[in-house]
Amino acid sequence: MSTPPAPPIQLLAHDREVLRPLVEATAQIAALPVHREKARLWGRMNDLHSERPMIWITEVPWHEFSDRTDELVLRCRSPWARALEVDLRRQLYQWRHLPGDMIFNTYVPCPIAYRSTSFGIMRQGELLAVTGGAGINSQHFEPQISCLADLKKIKDPVVTVDRADTAARFDVMHEAFGDIMPVREQGCNNVWFTPWDNLVMWYGVQEALTDLIEQPEVINAAVARIVECCLKELDQFIALNLLAANNNNCRIGSGAYGYTSELPRAGFNPAHPTPPHLWGCSNAQIFTEVSPEMHWEFALRHDLPWLARWGLIYYGCCEALDTKMEILRRIPNLRKISMNYRIHVDRAAAAVGSDYVFSYKPNPACFATDAFDLGKARGELKHVLDCTRGGHVELVLKDISTVAGQPERLWQWAAMAQELVEGRT
Repeated sequence: MSTPPAPPIQLLAHDREVLRPLVEATAQIAALPVHREKARLWGRMNDLHSERPMIWITEVPWHEFSDRTDELVLRCRSPWARALEVDLRRQLYQWRHLPGDMIFNTYVPCPIAYRSTSFGIMRQGELLAVTGGAGINSQHFEPQISCLADLKKIKDPVVTVDRADTAARFDVMHEAFGDIMPVREQGCNNVWFTPWDNLVMWYGVQEALTDLIEQPEVINAAVARIVECCLKELDQFIALNLLAANNNNCRIGSGAYGYTSELPRAGFNPAHPTPPHLWGCSNAQIFTEVSPEMHWEFALRHDLPWLARWGLIYYGCCEALDTKMEILRRIPNLRKISMNYRIHVDRAAAAVGSDYVFSYKPNPACFATDAFDLGKARGELKHVLDCTRGGHVELVLKDISTVAGQPERLWQWAAMAQELVEGRT
């Protein structure tokens, strides 16, 4: 949850001249009226008054793009400037070629630097990189927890803020291009809460799922302890004023933007955002094949103290949830539900109805095949849109580990999806 240690702040004259045109191009795009219209449409969907389905594309395999276009070639020399250049170039590239319903900020964010000691227990085991440069890894987890006594290894997180580092980056950014586009400090606007992602790294995947039956008391105690730690960490975020409003073009959970007229609620202090005025999220990605009863017993009931603190909730990630709407409806302020492509779409659509946003994750495997079948991808989306007619849908294309070296496949998918959603009445 913490920001990584920042490289030393060094802005060479050369780097300044590289960055300024990129910021100018970003500012020109951000000023276009289409962004205000897209924000309105996202808000209508999240308010459950949809005018059409919405599209968001993320987790792009940029390592397969860089060698095929000058648009992504980095020219800055210092590490800090190159990191900023990466974000600017990728955003501009996506706008030109696969925008979906993306929205540009009208400012350049400067993330507040903070650190968390996390849980005091680190994952152990063999890590195998399976794609060159994509960040997709195969991981073997060496179990570190197997009994109640082992839970003492899980420590309370301690959060600290590095105001000096934040101020140094802000000052450099403001001096470099503040005359083109304002620079704004940015707090944490998507607090990723997923106890089971942590538990399987320390317990082992097979071991944890087996102990749902063989040692349920250990699993329940472990999940309860992780939730307790997360709540203590959240209290520190609040005390340190690290949270940021997220009813904007911020990603919510594993979904898309958080635009809504329902947040913040009455009594909101913009100088000190707190959870009742923000989106929260949770998931249990490992639980696709776990029954609704066990999902409730070992995950969701433990999550409720966290989920109850937030104004609106996004639930789910990669797990299939089409058979679990009965337990999901127990979540206070639930608004968006992740629906993975492995679901039965008709069953899921009937269960969700128009009560929530159906956050559908299309199958990215179509991009990895030798021959790209755009017609098959279109058929998938059309089936989803037909089944959810009358509901509220966002199509979130993510987990794209490869495009088989052909970025144009994503361009074609984006254009096809846009045509479908804009043609649905």
